Amino acid sequence: MTTHLTGMATALRFLSVDMVNAANSGHPGAPLGMADIATVLFSKHLKFDPKNPAWFNRDRFILSNGHASAMLYSLLYLTGYEDCSLDDLKNFRQMDSVTAGHPEYGYLSGIEATTGPLGQGIAMSVGMALAEKKYRANFGSDVCDHYTYVFAGDGCLMEGVSYEAISFAGHHQLNKLIVLWDNNEITIDGRTDLTQSEDIPARFKAMKWNVLECDGHDFDSIDAAITEAKQSDRPVLINCKTIIGKSCFNLENTSKVHGAPIGAEGREHMTHCLEWPHAPFEIPSDIKQNWEDCATSSDVWEQSLSENTRSELDSLMAGRISGDTFSALDTYKKSVADEQPAQPTRKCIGSLLDVIYPSMPQLVGGSADLAPANNVKPADMPVISRDDASGQYIHFGIREHAMAAIANGLALSGLRTYAATFLCFFDYLKPALRLSSLMHLPVLYIGTHDSIQLGEDGPTHQPIEHLASYRAQPNLLTFRPCDGVEVAECMEIALQQFDTPSILALSRDKLPTLRKDVTDNQSARGAYAIKDCDQPDIILIATGSEVSLAMETADILEKNGEAVRVISMPCMELFDSQDIEYQESLLPEDVFTVSIEAGSTFGWERYANLTIGLDTFGASGPYKEVYKSFELTPDAIVAKINDILD
Repeated sequence: MTTHLTGMATALRFLSVDMVNAANSGHPGAPLGMADIATVLFSKHLKFDPKNPAWFNRDRFILSNGHASAMLYSLLYLTGYEDCSLDDLKNFRQMDSVTAGHPEYGYLSGIEATTGPLGQGIAMSVGMALAEKKYRANFGSDVCDHYTYVFAGDGCLMEGVSYEAISFAGHHQLNKLIVLWDNNEITIDGRTDLTQSEDIPARFKAMKWNVLECDGHDFDSIDAAITEAKQSDRPVLINCKTIIGKSCFNLENTSKVHGAPIGAEGREHMTHCLEWPHAPFEIPSDIKQNWEDCATSSDVWEQSLSENTRSELDSLMAGRISGDTFSALDTYKKSVADEQPAQPTRKCIGSLLDVIYPSMPQLVGGSADLAPANNVKPADMPVISRDDASGQYIHFGIREHAMAAIANGLALSGLRTYAATFLCFFDYLKPALRLSSLMHLPVLYIGTHDSIQLGEDGPTHQPIEHLASYRAQPNLLTFRPCDGVEVAECMEIALQQFDTPSILALSRDKLPTLRKDVTDNQSARGAYAIKDCDQPDIILIATGSEVSLAMETADILEKNGEAVRVISMPCMELFDSQDIEYQESLLPEDVFTVSIEAGSTFGWERYANLTIGLDTFGASGPYKEVYKSFELTPDAIVAKINDILD
């Protein structure tokens, strides 16, 4: 058996080295060091079917140390994934190749998540393991009983997001989560003792994980550790003692082999040491067959499903949302338009979640310990807990970064997820939010307390620059609704997305309901005239809480004889996607235009001749006084307009 596995591991090593050498770019050290672990995992434990790669009950394999991507691509080719060819390996890191520098979700069917930013993979795997536990609670272990395996390096465990995520996983006793730590004690700068002194296994134990150890180059030791891990009642860290660059004897156990090709000379040295007389990218047919034999057939599982269960799973994985959900949104929208309440838009999101979650069993989400402030936990929404994972609401704790990464993992598992905190604290989750966009995941991010309207908490909590930064991010819809009607419209748009995440930026304080006509979803066009006239002299554009400010400003200007159009622009990205005729009809070039937003003016120059906002940090005080101090009042805005026009 050892000879059998040795040949498989050697093939994996050489394919990885050949890819990096051919590209003259990449990271051979981790693939060489983890090849033995990967060989045991794939040949003896991992449940996967290359002929049915989206098999619902497959084990998940996450390469958190995504710089080892050459190993993952080699594994996909060797085990028989049809969309990963030998030519794809030869095109590693080249333009338009599916074998990108770091694994990218959607490029190849065996890639479960986009990894590369260290710590993101292990954090997303916690979301995947939580999804497995929820599905098992909802459907039973006959339908769902898979493991989530993670390869993680020293860098993954240094990143703070991993600390947040493993704490959450330990608390929830996600016992089908198994992390194999590539403990080679080397990072780019040198040995880990340059920067690290803590006892990592003790850290995991303190967070209620079980910790095992193995020799990462001994097949029997690896097998025994994984076998034991699968019996655990807690998540498991396997401390795999490895040698970076294993078998590249002139470079192994040094930082030099981490991120640079070993070259023809290094490969030649390996061929002699490992007795591998094969040309680059040449794999003997018997070894290739051994790798393909590792696969598990999904046929028995597929045939065991009842018709109802199959229909439910198909609907779930397709992302279908019941018409009842959209009917509930319409009913809420009409009630707000009829009743015209003055209310914070953060209250509106709570009311919306309350009416839609019963018809959306696939909806899961929560807040980073701000549920009462964010208003994102309906009173009767069942909670996902350590003892019962069948619910929908998640108490993430004060772990914004892990919350967003876990939400990504849940979304990768077919669930519709939302994650909430104060908009200013999105700084803590931005890397995971960026991956939502990269992976085309329709995660809904809810950011309340969205401006200087926060008032007394002061500039540390007032998100001045945030909206501009999120509007600059590709494949992201940033919504800032002005009232309950727009909140419902923006929620409807977000739920209709299948490959784009959304942000809802919501107010803390009361805003008047401005909309009465709810026949069409006006927000779907990104911007529309909420107050119009045939031939405007002045156009005011605003978002969120400043739309009502623009309406008050318009009243003063009209009394002074000006014809004014007020535009609500809840989503710049959607407006920019409209045809040029619509854009020019709303914003003709020859009309003086003013933008008003209680945040950075950056970006508004595309639409406005005069941009009114804040290009400094905010201030602490009652919000009306803060607005006044930054000249965000109707009279101050009118004065600025008159200064230019007079």
